[in-house]
Amino acid sequence: MNPERKAAGLIILAACGYGTLSIGTELAGRAGVSLTALMAWRYVLAAPMLVVILGGLSRLRVPLPRALALVLLGGTGQTMVTWLSLSALEWLTAAAVGFLFYTYPAWVAVLAAVTGLERLTTVRVTALVLALIGITMMVGFPSGEAMPLVGVLRALGAALVYALYIPLIHKLRGPLDAPVASTFVITGAAAVFLTMALLDGTLLTGMTLPMWGIAIGLAAFSTVMAFVFFLRGLQVLGPVRTAILSTVEPFWTAVMAAIVLAQPVGLSTVGGGLCIVVAILLLQRAPRPVTPRPAVPSPS
Repeated sequence: MNPERKAAGLIILAACGYGTLSIGTELAGRAGVSLTALMAWRYVLAAPMLVVILGGLSRLRVPLPRALALVLLGGTGQTMVTWLSLSALEWLTAAAVGFLFYTYPAWVAVLAAVTGLERLTTVRVTALVLALIGITMMVGFPSGEAMPLVGVLRALGAALVYALYIPLIHKLRGPLDAPVASTFVITGAAAVFLTMALLDGTLLTGMTLPMWGIAIGLAAFSTVMAFVFFLRGLQVLGPVRTAILSTVEPFWTAVMAAIVLAQPVGLSTVGGGLCIVVAILLLQRAPRPVTPRPAVPSPS
């Protein structure tokens, strides 16, 4: 098979893995499994899987200060983004959360302009306006049909925190290989969610055999496999083409939400989502493209 076609297939599979996360979370929530418990098991199960892929614990011999920074700061950041984005499902459909979270490349561009790292070109301004139009179309105006504000703020908050998290995790990672750094980050997230689930007493609540299947699936398919496939595809295609192919993710989430969760996908969601995706594509065409995924596991 052509290496580029194979790489493109891996990126699309990775996007589908990430996009399935909210579907599994919604199904588990309906069965009475708390978000903290599900994410605790997701990360607890994913960490040893990554160690196996790395070839053993010997690959994790890194300086203690860097390891602690990745576990504490990286893990906490991963937890914040995960909790904000997936807790929004309590108020919004999976499709709406997926598209709203996918505005994070636009927030990366805004933050780069505010901090003086990059200037706002005509292309970037156009992309940001499109993203704003897309958000407005999806959220709606104050009326009986407008999306609940708390859910919108959590989804957009997750996107903004993720935009801040990208440069942080790259700085913390330093010279380490992405899989090695990510193992520490996942371990940190596992520790935070595990502590939260133990404190609220929900760690094992509702964890029937089907729910264990969902937890294992989210760890294997939506975390480890998605991440490994993403990195392999990225190595061949580069960040711009990878980012463009990754826009499959919110559409996959919308389709899966309609099929599995019977959540209708309205015209406002589709139209707003298209505006957001076009904005992302424009950002990739800017002189210094914004890479919408760092070389760490996606939280959504």
